[in-house]
Amino acid sequence: MSTVQAQSLGAIEERTREDLASFYRLVAHFRMTDLIDTHISARIPGTDHFLINRYGLLFHEMRADNLIKIDLHGNVVDDVDPAKSRVNVAGFVIHSAIHEARHDLNCIIHTHTPDGIAVSCQAEGLLPISQHAMKYYGRLGYHDYEGVAVDLDERSRLVQSLGPHDAMILRNHGLIAAGKSIPRTFHNIMFLERACQAQTKALSGGRPLTYPSAAVCEHAARQYDREEVDEIVQLGWDAALRLL
Repeated sequence: MSTVQAQSLGAIEERTREDLASFYRLVAHFRMTDLIDTHISARIPGTDHFLINRYGLLFHEMRADNLIKIDLHGNVVDDVDPAKSRVNVAGFVIHSAIHEARHDLNCIIHTHTPDGIAVSCQAEGLLPISQHAMKYYGRLGYHDYEGVAVDLDERSRLVQSLGPHDAMILRNHGLIAAGKSIPRTFHNIMFLERACQAQTKALSGGRPLTYPSAAVCEHAARQYDREEVDEIVQLGWDAALRLL
């Protein structure tokens, strides 16, 4: 690698670190944390390495230099103090599986929010009853609970359950969202989480629910796939960063 290439890659990594640390802080701001558990990762473009949180920090504490760079085998890439390079094993298992199999997904988030867990426990899964939920109509994977995700052999089944989608419900566990970029992943988890919040509240109301037709649900889902959504995603990300 030339000096110029090394400098360019270094700048790309630094920007990825800054954006990922911001993502962690935004997740804390929107109350989607579970103390020190759950995790967000981002692939460093042009490499097989990804960044993930140092285990033991709260999300609102996250800084660019708190992120640990590891490879797909879980090895810490940088020369850092071992006491400050611990990574959540379940985080490695889940994120490495998706990063290795889906090169179109550069950022992944896994959450344990009360509403996300509640929907993950419901047999019907995510219901097409809100505009937010329509985004995932026919575009959501489901993975049956196998215990705490620390077994490496679960990785292939996680990938199979995700399929071609960018989001997945881990039954009896929580949510996963991913995207081609950090802003896109932030957008995806916000919509999935809000859909789960709406569902738990709607079901608690004790009144009959209305369901749009399958044709309308599919039409709405396709609207979220149109090209101009990228610009909307970036606008939302830029606005969220101003909160920090």
